[in-house]
Amino acid sequence: MTKRIHLRTLLVGGVITLLFVLLVGRIYWVQVVKADFWTEKAKEVWARSEKLIPARGTITDRNGTVLAMDISAYTVAVNPKIIHDLKLEDVIVNKLSTVLGKDKNDLRAIIEAKQKNGAYYEQREVRSEGWKIDKELADRIVKFRDQLIADSKKKDVGIYLIDQKKRFYPKGVLASHVLGYEDKEGNAVSGLESSLDSTLRGTEGQIKYEKDGNGIIIANGNVDIKPSVDGKNVKLTIDADIQNYIEDALKEAYDKYQPKSITAIAADPQTMEILGMANLPNFNPNTYWNFPQANFYDHAIKSLYEPGSTFKIVTLAGAVQEGLFHPSEKYKSGSIRVPGYTIHDVHTNWGTITFLEGLKRSSNVAFVKLGYEGLKPDKLMSYINDFGFGKKTGIELGGELAGSVNPQWPSEYATASFGQGKVQVTPIQQVAAVAAVANGGKLLVPHLVKEVDDPVTNKSIVTKPQVIRQAVTEKTADQVDEYLEQVVSDKEIGSGKNAYIEGYRVAGKTGTAQKVINGKYADDKYVLSFIGFAPVGNPKVVLYIVMDEPNDRLLSGGSAVAPIFKQIMQQSLRHLGVEPIRVKNEADDAPSKELTLAVPDVMGKTLSQAKQTLDGKKLGYNVVGTGGTVLKQIPKAGAAVGADQKVYLLTQEQSKLATPNMSGLPLRDAMQMCTNLQLRCIANGEGFVKSQMQAKLNGQPVLQLTLAPPDEEMLRQAGVIAGNGSGDGEGDNKDGGSDKGDG
Repeated sequence: MTKRIHLRTLLVGGVITLLFVLLVGRIYWVQVVKADFWTEKAKEVWARSEKLIPARGTITDRNGTVLAMDISAYTVAVNPKIIHDLKLEDVIVNKLSTVLGKDKNDLRAIIEAKQKNGAYYEQREVRSEGWKIDKELADRIVKFRDQLIADSKKKDVGIYLIDQKKRFYPKGVLASHVLGYEDKEGNAVSGLESSLDSTLRGTEGQIKYEKDGNGIIIANGNVDIKPSVDGKNVKLTIDADIQNYIEDALKEAYDKYQPKSITAIAADPQTMEILGMANLPNFNPNTYWNFPQANFYDHAIKSLYEPGSTFKIVTLAGAVQEGLFHPSEKYKSGSIRVPGYTIHDVHTNWGTITFLEGLKRSSNVAFVKLGYEGLKPDKLMSYINDFGFGKKTGIELGGELAGSVNPQWPSEYATASFGQGKVQVTPIQQVAAVAAVANGGKLLVPHLVKEVDDPVTNKSIVTKPQVIRQAVTEKTADQVDEYLEQVVSDKEIGSGKNAYIEGYRVAGKTGTAQKVINGKYADDKYVLSFIGFAPVGNPKVVLYIVMDEPNDRLLSGGSAVAPIFKQIMQQSLRHLGVEPIRVKNEADDAPSKELTLAVPDVMGKTLSQAKQTLDGKKLGYNVVGTGGTVLKQIPKAGAAVGADQKVYLLTQEQSKLATPNMSGLPLRDAMQMCTNLQLRCIANGEGFVKSQMQAKLNGQPVLQLTLAPPDEEMLRQAGVIAGNGSGDGEGDNKDGGSDKGDG
């Protein structure tokens, strides 16, 4: 028995000793032989890494007004496990549905969601209504969560707000097609946001560090940081004020004529900096998901039109350059025959007239004689190509179309001379071509980016004017300018007379082109347009407006679009400080009152000094506040205003100012006043401020402005000079409607 016990003891002891030797050997293998390998594996377990997201660059207008920026945003998340433990499902579903506008059934599905093992999730994001919400909504949710915490006496009630950033567009719909937008996933979509994405986005960084099993950062652990690089800031050539003038005028016309689309582009013809560019319908990039896909289409660079008579400017420039245009030379208007085709003027009773009169009346026959018979097809095409048609302009936007001008038959060359037939151009090409006529013959690359600023290096890259070619000589361009001026200034027969602006030399050309539907020109569908520049001799603005299929078939470019051109051009010239030519009163041969005045600088002056200065300029004023010194003035110094327009003098800190009476102010001035007074304003109606009242929106104080179309008293209060007529009728010519032959 003793021997048997002894053998068992030796056996068990041997096995234990063997196991111990194996364990020691394994430990030696792991900690000595494979030490480096397992150390790296441990570090992989301890290591954590996080992305460092760079700030996306801002986009501003040429004067520094912010058009796109990053702001704080919050994503709502819930913890279904905690919510069910506390029995808060119903109250949370009801409240979040009200605040976020999300369907209750969808919310309940999020809160009821379970993992594969049957346990409730510990965090679920509320998408998409709770994704990247603004601070106003986030504050309401925080208030609700705090109330639940107080009622339940628990620190965590299963509602969280995740700090994030989102792209914000302070001006809403303003310049939406130019800017494009960044979606909630962080993808740059359309516009400059997309085409300049690599410039604006910056470079992601990363931080790597080590944590222990409890998630606490190890004090002596390795930390590896690759810093992020913020995106560059982009300053545009766009002027937010001119952009506003354009969009306000287009909105009025869009509501009145209900076209498929309406587009306008304003540029500085000396540099081809785009001052404003807009399309309707448009969209709000802050709520892009609420708009149909058609609203995102940028007609300014993507839509192809038969331009109609605005294209005659190219034929005219070529004819002048070649010595073929003689203003006093006569021809027989009405109709002209080319091989296989008879081309008509809209009116056939002009008889024998001069070529200058043919230009003013927008005679198709005159331009067939100048382009097809005078220049001949090859030379005509040469000038069309030299003015940039059939090629992309190179503007900094994706998706630009090149268009095409590709006539093959004699009849097609003939119709191309007045902008119809095998002529497909974009609005931006039209602007670049006419800017070349305005600036002395230089075809320039249009651009939207004025400069790019690097916040890291503090260096800037400024965009300089880029000349493509000299399309015509400076002498030719000057002559064409003078001819086009007469199209507007001749109040009897000028087709562009409705674009005439008292005190300014305006050149321009109407366009009324029939649309091709199913291979034939339609009798009731037109593209109406007007293009021009001012002031002749030293042009500051070239402006093109095109309206596609308005609701009235009897409209023309001269009757419908020229007045829109006049409104935008007049506002833009005054904004740019271009003084009108002074006129004399014919009755007493004395100088009449100036049409516009430059607002003097009274900032920092005492109230009495400011009043004396404004009295000297014969400008009215309203004092806002009870202080004795002018702290701010509206409009700003140097702005061009009507002689009867009032200047507002702010004499107290903004937080202490009482709300002034804004009756009679145009909406734009009223909104500027609200901005300077840090008031939130809501406008109802259109036109001028008729009344105002304090109100509340979502519990926040707002000033509600009621607008109405201007009556005589409102116009007087706003400084609008009445009595300037728009001309003696329409005077534009329909460009299509030619009888096609069979050849």
